[in-house]
Amino acid sequence: MSTSQTSRLTPYAVAGAPALMALYGGIRLLDGSREPGAGWLVGHSLMLVGLLLFAPIVAALRRLLAPRGAAGRIAAGAATGAAFAGLAASVVQIGIDLYVGAVAVDKADQHRLFDVVQSKPGVLPAFYSVGPLLFYVGLLALLVAASVGPARTLRWWSPALVLLGTALTAADLAMIAPAAVLYLVALAPLTGFRGAGRPALA
Repeated sequence: MSTSQTSRLTPYAVAGAPALMALYGGIRLLDGSREPGAGWLVGHSLMLVGLLLFAPIVAALRRLLAPRGAAGRIAAGAATGAAFAGLAASVVQIGIDLYVGAVAVDKADQHRLFDVVQSKPGVLPAFYSVGPLLFYVGLLALLVAASVGPARTLRWWSPALVLLGTALTAADLAMIAPAAVLYLVALAPLTGFRGAGRPALA
């Protein structure tokens, strides 16, 4: 996908990713949604699409940065790489969850299948405990880099709101929907940027 295509997609991604994340969080609160069935499959499918929409958001954040020197470019590239790696790990995790939810016949079978998959060497750290964290680390690093210094293009509250939302979900998954609202507010300024990422804002 070209830079111009990802630029045009950014406003839709900024709105769509948190919205789908919020829908997933809401569905999780419904009875029966945490066991095999329509609630599990619909909720995780929405979250999968939401995660994929974060890819153009990460790309847009990277375009906002104009790091000086090799060290700055390496740091920006590392943050972007971490975000994409974590995003990929999260997508795989949701894919596993969808597969288990689709083939399990009941809650006990669901637990059994998860045990089988997660007992494989490296699966838990790569796709559940460590890998997905890279997305949040990379995203926060990009937001901070875009909100500090004389050439800042975002305000301080963008990384602060994402950090707060991430902390809420880490504390309790029932807070996914409120966290999604914080993400939406934090990322909304990206819809005011054009082309290669230069601000249309004052």
